[in-house]
Amino acid sequence: MTDLYAAFPDLTFDRPAAGVLRITLDAPGLNAVNPAVHRQLADVWRTVDRDPETNVALLRGAGKAFSAGGSFDLLESLVEDKSARTEVMFEARDLVFNVIDCSKVIVSAIHGPAVGAGLVVALLADVSVAARTARIIDGHTRLGVAAGDHAAICWPLLCGMAKAKYYLLTCEAMSGEEAERIGLVSLCVDDADVQDRALEIATQLASGAQQAIRLTKHALNNWYRAQAATFDASLAFEFQGFAGPDAKEGLASLKEKRAPRFTGS
Repeated sequence: MTDLYAAFPDLTFDRPAAGVLRITLDAPGLNAVNPAVHRQLADVWRTVDRDPETNVALLRGAGKAFSAGGSFDLLESLVEDKSARTEVMFEARDLVFNVIDCSKVIVSAIHGPAVGAGLVVALLADVSVAARTARIIDGHTRLGVAAGDHAAICWPLLCGMAKAKYYLLTCEAMSGEEAERIGLVSLCVDDADVQDRALEIATQLASGAQQAIRLTKHALNNWYRAQAATFDASLAFEFQGFAGPDAKEGLASLKEKRAPRFTGS
């Protein structure tokens, strides 16, 4: 791998096929996203966009999970430090819009738990391939904050308002099979096939007519850009919540593996 990706030491890169850049989340805690990974996951898409060797980026998780979401140290900083909250809020905005604005096609291969910042890319990817037993969870309200990140910008468009509200309000886990049924992901395949199928699609797209493919992506993503104000509101509500008592209780309950006892108004 060239020095082009030297600024992203916490992500793993390889080129499994011509024109395909594979990015692997590989970290402790089922690929939990710590502060460094959060920054790099937000910024890497700008570099992918300028990479002349890459036509398609394929994002996956190592081991048993796609990503378990934000690490405890990241979440603790959001609860305790206003400066960290502000910094991560803008990174979260960059993550969403950098994925949307990246001219290269992005494919995600989703297996195991897919939560938090990793889920942002998994679902905003142009083609999302989920394992049948994948566990997709938007855990914001379980943590005591509004569903920010990517949810408001894309879930109602992908699966409809009724399903979006149900899963975002309840934080109920969703299988890859159910995610495909309601339209939240592009494809669902057997667990053993998810990586090969995602790479097959990435390889096919990498050999296609790049201008036609990229301009089609750009035009379709105007549906997401049109929701920018809704997304900004949800993000502000989320990070306001991190300063309140419910987020502290939500984080404590996750660490202590118990049900939360929320007291916020």
